[in-house]
Amino acid sequence: MNSTVLGRSIQRALRASPTQAAWATLPALLLAAPAFAQQAGDASATPQKAQSLETIVVTGSRIRRVDLETANPVFAIDRAQIQQSGKLTIGDLVQEAPSVAGAAANPNVNNGGGDGASTVELRGLGAQRTLVLINGHRVIASPSAGGVDINQIPANLVERIEVLKDGASAVYGSDAIGGVVNIILRSNYQGAEFSADYGISDRNDGERRGFSATFGQTGDKGSVIAGINYNKFDPISSADRDYAKDATYLYSGAITKIGSSRTPLAHVYLPGANPAYDPNDPSKGPKFFPGTLAAQYGCSSVIAKPGATGSSQSDYRCYTNADSYNYQAVNLILTPQERTSAFALANYQLSDSVSAYLDVFHNKTTSQFAIAALPFDALSDGVNISAQSYYNPFGIDFGPSSGYNLRTRWTGLGQRVGSFATATDTVVGGLKGNVGDTSWQWDAGFTYGHISQLFQFGGTVYYAGLRDALGPSFLDTDGVVKCGTPGNVIEGCVPFNIFDQSDPAQTAALAKFSANPYTNVVKTLRQAEVNANGELFNLPAGTVSLAVGSAYRKEYQRTSVDFIAQVTDPATGTCAVSQSACASSLTGGFNVKEAYAELFVPVLKDLPFARALNVILGSRYSDYSNFGNTTNSKLAVEWRPIDDLLLRGTISEVFRAPNISELYGGFAGSAPSFSDPCVDYSGSGKPHACQYVPAGYNGSGIGQVTAVASGALAAGVNLKPELGKSFDWGFVYDPHWLDGFSVNVDVWRIYLNDTVQALGAQTIANLCFNSDTTATPGIFCNYVHRNPVSGDVLYITAPTVNLGRRDTRGVDFGFKYRLP
Repeated sequence: MNSTVLGRSIQRALRASPTQAAWATLPALLLAAPAFAQQAGDASATPQKAQSLETIVVTGSRIRRVDLETANPVFAIDRAQIQQSGKLTIGDLVQEAPSVAGAAANPNVNNGGGDGASTVELRGLGAQRTLVLINGHRVIASPSAGGVDINQIPANLVERIEVLKDGASAVYGSDAIGGVVNIILRSNYQGAEFSADYGISDRNDGERRGFSATFGQTGDKGSVIAGINYNKFDPISSADRDYAKDATYLYSGAITKIGSSRTPLAHVYLPGANPAYDPNDPSKGPKFFPGTLAAQYGCSSVIAKPGATGSSQSDYRCYTNADSYNYQAVNLILTPQERTSAFALANYQLSDSVSAYLDVFHNKTTSQFAIAALPFDALSDGVNISAQSYYNPFGIDFGPSSGYNLRTRWTGLGQRVGSFATATDTVVGGLKGNVGDTSWQWDAGFTYGHISQLFQFGGTVYYAGLRDALGPSFLDTDGVVKCGTPGNVIEGCVPFNIFDQSDPAQTAALAKFSANPYTNVVKTLRQAEVNANGELFNLPAGTVSLAVGSAYRKEYQRTSVDFIAQVTDPATGTCAVSQSACASSLTGGFNVKEAYAELFVPVLKDLPFARALNVILGSRYSDYSNFGNTTNSKLAVEWRPIDDLLLRGTISEVFRAPNISELYGGFAGSAPSFSDPCVDYSGSGKPHACQYVPAGYNGSGIGQVTAVASGALAAGVNLKPELGKSFDWGFVYDPHWLDGFSVNVDVWRIYLNDTVQALGAQTIANLCFNSDTTATPGIFCNYVHRNPVSGDVLYITAPTVNLGRRDTRGVDFGFKYRLP
């Protein structure tokens, strides 16, 4: 969109006929601009009747105006740019915008992603703090991606994308903190178009292909546009790229190549470490108690030697970080996905002043992630390995019954593959029109959004069945190892040797306990809204305009979990299968009633150093069923001291209500990367954070830890909304002496209080450690659970809470130059 040329055309036209205005469509304005420019530049042209100009709504305000450059810093991506980019999805295109930052979801996110969604994260504030609209209407968010999946919108349907880089809660309500992405769809299209796309990387992988078809018919009374869109992407393995093939950790300011302590070879934690050991105080005793297994090896954990059967204590040696498992080598850096979309948009003129519209979208996405084989942790998975097992060479129990741990990885089952099938349906319909011969326009519409997402997690283990196979076992007189004890045999049970997974017989035995639990999430959004805008009265500097409206929105989410994956112990997040696959069934919803008003007041015009001075005021009242009400307002000023220069500034109150996934997310297990802050602990000063940890501790170190995450309801937390302010100051300079050139600079700042956060395991451990003193334990230490025998972290509870403040600021700079 060439706003520079168009803006000058508007200014010239206004100077030629300052009192005339009319209401048309944006395409009409764009077509009229070159005509204005031609008349101004050609003195010999025949005088024509002054033309009326269209007023339009630019994202960031509900007021219809002639100006494209306003107090709101907006940049647009038009259809020509979308086509020239060669991108198959809107997500690939929008995520390249300079104002998009942070770690938004996309098909490159494997561990923690894989659902095929692409979200937008403006200002690095999180996808949940960026509002996404379609034709100005709120869109239902993905239940797993944390924000709206903009890949659900077919690229061949998009006319342009407007990105507001400013907080806009006073105009649009919750979520519009980092900004707003408004996707404007095509309309009044006549004809048919087809396109196809194919691509492959220079490494001969990551193949992609797609096609689209669009059909349109326009008549005197209305128009219809419909079409389909299909694309498919093949995966790329991390092992095939040097920058991604190694697991790395940032530890003590340095990047370290190290993997997981859950290795395919049995990693055994031994009894005998002295919790009171102090290398500087011999009176507290030796590091390991004499006569113990730890003293025998001279270390607290051992690993099976490669190629050994693990049936003898001599098959083990001390574990070092070099023995860690490089899980990254089997991960993906581009996840596979297949997407099919269909759409139909129609509008019809019912009368001279009333028209009806109906937009229908359907999207189906199938996608996957693939991560390393399932890790096993006897303590966090709640599984005991009996001291009386025929295969156990140590003669001690491992697991919750003893507090001694055994870790391994079920490589015999192959990778864990998570498969998503997501169907999204959106219907937007309503009426709009004019109020007699006045400037007032109105719109009454209803939006319905529905998402159904089925997730199946392959490569997990049914531990409820495996427990008998890891219990007591003996060698019978016929030379067969049997479950149970002599005289008390467990019929039908085949003992499992967890100490030697390289044995094909053990791999076959493990396959009997393989499980593929599912989780199904259904989410709905219903919204009814009424909007109106128009002129109130005239002032010497121009016309005062008003936009008002109200809305009612209801959101609902239901999570259903496979019976074997239902969390049975909320404290540890364990269930009948492996802990990382455990989840909870939960249902909930809320509703919100809102009303807003926005006022445009022209203060000065055509004065020295005040070619124009405008003030925009806005306020929105929101009443939520789950936490109460909030009112948020804004003040914006536009000052044009000369024709070529616009100075602008906006101060806005912003807020974000906890979304439905944050409120009603159940318990879920995970194994995030972790660096224990208690490594090399001195033995004093952190009695709560490092409870049970011996001096000189190096147990858990760098690796992975078990985390039990939960939403607010499951964690028993009453979430409240985030509140803050957004500031933006800048200028736009369009020099008349350099046609086609424009430069803009905006300085911005956003701060939020009581931010809603799903706390990470590392964050909790660090907060606990840093706030812990002898007299005052940090409140987060209640979430860190350690083994009373070894001091190792068993698991970390990770709830969703209101915590702290976020403050971010920056400078946006842009320029454009269009050659004649």
